Amino acid sequence: MTTTVPPVPPEGPIPDPAGRVELPPGTRPPDSRFVNDDLLPVPVAERRWTTYNFAALWVGMAHNIPSWLLASGLVALGMDWKQAVFTIALANVIVLAPMLLTGHAGPRYGIPFPVLARASFGLRGANLPAMIRAGVACAWFGIQTWIGGQGIFVLLGKIFGGWADASEIGGQPWTLWLCFVLFWVLELAIIYRGMEALRRFENWAAPFVIVGALVLLVWIAVKAGGFGPLLDQPSELGWGADFWPVFFPSLMGMIAFWSTLSLNIPDFTRFGAGQRAQVWGQTLGLPTTMTLFALLSVFVTSGSQAVYGAAVWDPVELAAKTDNVFGLLFALVTVLVATISVNIAANVVSPAYDLANLAPKLITFRTGALITGVVGVVIMPWKLTETPELYIFTWLGVVGGLLGTVAGILIADYWLVRRTVLDLPGLYTPGGPYWYTAGWNLRAVAAFAVGGVLAVGGSHSAPGKGPFPEDGLIPFLRPLADYGWAVGLAASLLLYLALMPRRARPAPAA
Repeated sequence: MTTTVPPVPPEGPIPDPAGRVELPPGTRPPDSRFVNDDLLPVPVAERRWTTYNFAALWVGMAHNIPSWLLASGLVALGMDWKQAVFTIALANVIVLAPMLLTGHAGPRYGIPFPVLARASFGLRGANLPAMIRAGVACAWFGIQTWIGGQGIFVLLGKIFGGWADASEIGGQPWTLWLCFVLFWVLELAIIYRGMEALRRFENWAAPFVIVGALVLLVWIAVKAGGFGPLLDQPSELGWGADFWPVFFPSLMGMIAFWSTLSLNIPDFTRFGAGQRAQVWGQTLGLPTTMTLFALLSVFVTSGSQAVYGAAVWDPVELAAKTDNVFGLLFALVTVLVATISVNIAANVVSPAYDLANLAPKLITFRTGALITGVVGVVIMPWKLTETPELYIFTWLGVVGGLLGTVAGILIADYWLVRRTVLDLPGLYTPGGPYWYTAGWNLRAVAAFAVGGVLAVGGSHSAPGKGPFPEDGLIPFLRPLADYGWAVGLAASLLLYLALMPRRARPAPAA
């Protein structure tokens, strides 16, 4: 009689022919201090996002009001439309590179950004870059939510009338606060349903927003009888000595616009069916969409100048000029979908994971999303968009410098030190290969500190235009401030490589 012996489950992670790795079914790291269901690797069977899903994600995120206003901010600084579109296009081609490099770990290991950061910063040290990313996301969440609420307020005011004359609370009509709160609740209700609900929302939101933008283009073209006035306006800077001092910090600011996602893109690519899906999806979705959207904003604004005698850069303000109720309702829905699409994807998903990583036993993905929503309102970050100088040079410039520094360490560790080989259980195991010194990799902290100082230490503001001294926080670093993202990334990458021993690379997972 033959006894059938059940197969012994493998002890280590399971690779598949596509190079994707997962933990054995039914296994779970025992220490709850560093794991919960949201931080565990996504099983291979549940990694289903395709090229279209990733492209749609980027189309949905790129088509939003702040993206529309990027070109206007650059023109306000003296560029013509060709220089503004060129700056935006180049920035998004550049930022695509770290996006693809950090995104590689998602389909391969199924892990989110804060877990990937444990390999370089340590199990506890990963909270440093995670909290920086979470803080930036909370600020962006507040900015986007306020802009979305203002859009609803303006368009509903045109439909019903009298909204702007309502009694004021805190210096604003109570009807504006009502729109803001309703929009805020709607965003959190969608993200509370989880990542699969987000994927479905982005799939239909992306084409809807494109149609909405094209409708606005056709409408203004018909009213204008064609385009031309704004496209013919010369640059105030030219292409000589006056242009480059504005171009480089502006380029860094445009890179900083999506440098946030270049860190936490594994939060999305962990659901990818493979590397091909994330590479092609992001390549087709990000630089092309942002460039075309910048062109679209310029063309529509050009038409608005021909019709109204002045350039109307804000799409909500422009849409509000129509007296057609159907047109106003369509614009209202488009603003809602566009703003929700970017805000829940770019500014809620990341801090939800980052906060869960801070205290996995207490904070789930949904709890982290709710905390993000509250913090994003309390800090009132919409004040950062008051002037182009404050928005592009101060906010985006400083954020870009810090996030570029983190990106340099992640890329150096994952690609150059470990050659994409991670010990998957070790990312959740105290005392394992990523424990370093009591959970902190002091070499990564040192690389971050030096890179961060070099990137933002020279931050400066023109008199009356920002919070920094005119000569810079650290005057001799002032020349580096205009290249903050690039300086931070390069400095931290090189220093991390110099500090990390080659023995840091673990044995292959298979």
